[in-house]
Amino acid sequence: MLKNMNLTNVAAACHGELHNCENPDTTYINGAVIDSRQVESGFLFVAVKGERVDGHDFVPDLLAKGAACALVEVAPEGNVGPYILVPSTLVALKEIAAFYRQQLDITVVGITGSVGKTSTKEMMASVLSQKYNVLKTEGNFNNEIGLPLTIMRIRDDHEVAVLEMGISDFDEMHRLAAIGNPDFAVITNIGTCHLENLGDRDGVLRAKTEMFDHLTNRGLAILNGEDDKLATVTSVNGKAPIFFGIDQNAANVPLVGYATDVQNLGLDGMRSTLHHGDSTIDVHIHVPGIHNVANAVAAMCVAKELGLSDDEIRSGVNAAGTITGRSNLIHAENGITIIDDCYNANPMSMKEALNILNTASGRKIAVLGDMGELGVNEKALHREVGEHMADLAIDELYTAGELSREIVAGARAMAPQTAIHAFDTRDELLEALLGDVKAGDTVLVKASHFMMFPKIVKELEGK
Repeated sequence: MLKNMNLTNVAAACHGELHNCENPDTTYINGAVIDSRQVESGFLFVAVKGERVDGHDFVPDLLAKGAACALVEVAPEGNVGPYILVPSTLVALKEIAAFYRQQLDITVVGITGSVGKTSTKEMMASVLSQKYNVLKTEGNFNNEIGLPLTIMRIRDDHEVAVLEMGISDFDEMHRLAAIGNPDFAVITNIGTCHLENLGDRDGVLRAKTEMFDHLTNRGLAILNGEDDKLATVTSVNGKAPIFFGIDQNAANVPLVGYATDVQNLGLDGMRSTLHHGDSTIDVHIHVPGIHNVANAVAAMCVAKELGLSDDEIRSGVNAAGTITGRSNLIHAENGITIIDDCYNANPMSMKEALNILNTASGRKIAVLGDMGELGVNEKALHREVGEHMADLAIDELYTAGELSREIVAGARAMAPQTAIHAFDTRDELLEALLGDVKAGDTVLVKASHFMMFPKIVKELEGK
């Protein structure tokens, strides 16, 4: 059961009305979910009305099968079992998770940034798990639904939680960080994403650094000192930030953690020497992209604060991997290498993905689609991606989508070495691509999530 999470406290935390429970002080919940298929005995089921399915329809059956309680906006008919009635189950879920966080004696690492949140989270969790029992954000559970559900997965034996926090508007980070109450605020960079709401990079900086207002008393900010915007942060709640980066000489501020002797091994990853104080650690990062060196340094900075040894840090960095849709390398049985980076995209991450593709051997094919939420400069930002290919040896460029025409325009102007194939729709692109790709090719697949490019990855795997 979850610590101090009896139904009396759960109902009080969300200001709800508890019904049909004779012993609320001794009835505890073991977890909380919004998916009826994930309900286990003793769980709190949070009924959410979606576009296609209404969770309230499952409440009677789930209570009958052993759920401890249901959180509802509409009272179920009959005497079906304990339920808590609230105006909004999603608001109530956040309130319950915030209350539960305060019951826990656990170190929380909050990670945000425009690019690299997930890869940094994976690196951080891999390193810290060499000494501690770590719970990390899974998949895309980094928003106002996913973060509370992640916190409700924390158990007594967990010692550290590594929580990814993604936002797209002002005040969103306030809501997330108020729930997570982190001990460390790790920010990877300030880029050109979600500009539709945030305006410019200064707006992105303000939105991301809302996390600082919700740090614990021991809280520390771990910031990328090579980012010009983050380098302007001089104090966080009365404490100096800890800056990390790769190149000590190129940074905007003195770096506490940095790297030397960086070797790019292409799709086999990176080798580097990491530095922090008196520690010098040689590592082989098995994930491609120089940004993963910075991720390793960030993880080292937090690890040092939490007492990890150099050997533990080395082992954690060397063991770190990727997840589906985030620079995930797939070596298909048909001989095609796929860089699956199609969960989401913004200009910074798309340029970095092209840099990774450029390190591959054999024919290099970029399959790119539209990027969303870029605001009034969306066309120029897409064009910049095409122009970025000027100094890269990308053999083929396939695009789909209206905004991706600007990627094509930039590539045609600056990258004449690249053969270009532009289509209106994903399916038209896919048909042409499948007729062209062959064993030995490396194919990067990247676009914003709404373009639904995972279908391209699946079809390439099965070709």
